[in-house]
Amino acid sequence: MTADQLLPADFFAFQSLLTDTEQKELVTLREFLAAEVKPRVNAAWAAAEFPMDLIPRFVEADLVGRGYEYEGRPRVSRLLEGFTAMELARVDPSMATFFGVHNGLALGSLMLLGSAEQQARWVPSMRSMETIGAFGLTEPLGGSDVARGMRTTARRDGDEWVLDGAKRWIGNGTFADVLIVFARDVADDQVKGFLVEKGTPGFSAAKIEDKFALRTVQNADLTFTDCRIPASAKLENCNSFRDVNKVLKETRAGVAWAGVGCQLGAYEVAVAYAKEREQFGRPIGGFQLIQDLLARMLGNVTASMGMTVRVSQLQEEGLLRDDQAALAKSYVTSRCRETVAWARELFGGNGIVLEHDVVRFFADAEALYSYEGTREMNTLIVGRSITGLSAFA
Repeated sequence: MTADQLLPADFFAFQSLLTDTEQKELVTLREFLAAEVKPRVNAAWAAAEFPMDLIPRFVEADLVGRGYEYEGRPRVSRLLEGFTAMELARVDPSMATFFGVHNGLALGSLMLLGSAEQQARWVPSMRSMETIGAFGLTEPLGGSDVARGMRTTARRDGDEWVLDGAKRWIGNGTFADVLIVFARDVADDQVKGFLVEKGTPGFSAAKIEDKFALRTVQNADLTFTDCRIPASAKLENCNSFRDVNKVLKETRAGVAWAGVGCQLGAYEVAVAYAKEREQFGRPIGGFQLIQDLLARMLGNVTASMGMTVRVSQLQEEGLLRDDQAALAKSYVTSRCRETVAWARELFGGNGIVLEHDVVRFFADAEALYSYEGTREMNTLIVGRSITGLSAFA
């Protein structure tokens, strides 16, 4: 990667850790996102609509399932996968979240917890995006406590499972073709995973309106009332919440990378604005307080990128632990919150106008900070690792 292809915000040139081929792929992705996605993001965010017509372009760009091995095709490195999530969020955290749900949570659940038959049935069409996936874990009355307090139930009835309950904040939930839904088995009180197809009787999805973060993501309330699915729809290798955590450990790393990208996007528009915006007869970038804000932002970006790079390296080696993923997610999204706030501050009043982009990063950071484990819950995972004592209620 030549010097002009490195992002200026990659102050320690972490991208140079990629192979030459991977660096070229990253540049190609960056150019695609700049040409095809960036011009659309503010209008989609303002309208709270997902640009479905871009899906064929995502397929052409080969953005799905690259982190898994398929016959005749090796997987990409975890590091390239992480930089891909970063580039998506650098342009639009909503788009990064869409792929995090479809590619990470839904497809990841199938790859990690599904049977060979289930993978053969769903993975090819999910990779081609003919089938869009969603992941139903969070509930209206259960977020942080969903592992122990899950209210959605599953009951075996002959050759069927019967689901009853509700899920909330389900990304892609309004238009997903297949949903990975978790419910507590009334027979053994363990959390199990199920594949629920759109249109199944007893299942409905309603869009959550009036969101002010990740507005392009179509979050839904899901309702299951005597929803009957075949016995073959149970994820074969999901028999407890410990199994669910196998997926969350991997995807929390992806959220951390998205937190880096969100910071990058806010930092880059702040730098550009500081160079062009004039006050008192000169660009504001020449004032000490503005340079202090930019230096603090760059410090957060650099520290966050360094942590996520190491997380990806540990993933590659098969050594990533739950507590490491939890620390990365909580730390990076906390720094993300700071960075986007400083960026918005630099813009003054213009920072609340969508045309300058920064307010979108500012709002979207709040969702990244909250989903896939709040900061507090992730710190308890880390705290248990540090002390050997559990502080969970």
